[in-house]
Amino acid sequence: MLLIGAYPVAAIRSSRSFKQWPHYRTAFWILGMVCVAVTVKGPLAEQGHTNFIVHMIIHLLLGMLAPLLFALAAPVTLILRTVNVKTGRRLSRLLRSRPISVFSNPIIASILNIGGLWILYTTGLFSAMQHSALLHVLIHIHVFLAGYLFTISLIYIDPTPHRFSYKYRTLVFIIALAGHGILSKYIYAYPPEGVSRAEAEVGGMLMYYGGDAIDICIIIVLFYQWYRTSRPKRVLSLG
Repeated sequence: MLLIGAYPVAAIRSSRSFKQWPHYRTAFWILGMVCVAVTVKGPLAEQGHTNFIVHMIIHLLLGMLAPLLFALAAPVTLILRTVNVKTGRRLSRLLRSRPISVFSNPIIASILNIGGLWILYTTGLFSAMQHSALLHVLIHIHVFLAGYLFTISLIYIDPTPHRFSYKYRTLVFIIALAGHGILSKYIYAYPPEGVSRAEAEVGGMLMYYGGDAIDICIIIVLFYQWYRTSRPKRVLSLG
């Protein structure tokens, strides 16, 4: 609730000094926070411990939809517009730092995101997380952060000092899509330890089709940005 309320307050403060902050970005932020909230607290979160289908819904909300909504909300831009100059310069230096450069590389972000999911669902890690509260929390944090890092490595909404070409990002995205799709089919055929075949089949289909639906949104944003930067500028006729 604190994070949900802080964003509109920052948006109002920013709008007083700069151009009006878009209301749709505030809506994206609130929707993203709701996605996170329902996955960590409430009936959905509780059922996720025992029902693989619900767990996969949580995976889609926490690891894919919420990161996309947060990326579209442009929180870093809003922070830079609201903090003082000294803090803004520190944040800018952080964004230009070497670690950020490494982790914002689409290949590294894809390995952390898709590779982490392969480890989770093809080893005993998934079963272990159901018996350890600490491990359960850590994995959920990783799923969200890796999903967010992956999303912002592909679509540049916030300031991004370390930029990669559209061709490079598209190629990496295609490979990541293949990795995610193959994993969903693997889950369908070979259920994770402790998961029934019936739940694995439904969960695998949710991962496949639900993931594709969210990935289509990323594709639209990515290609729209590519189109805007590459379209020829109109030449005014002087005749």
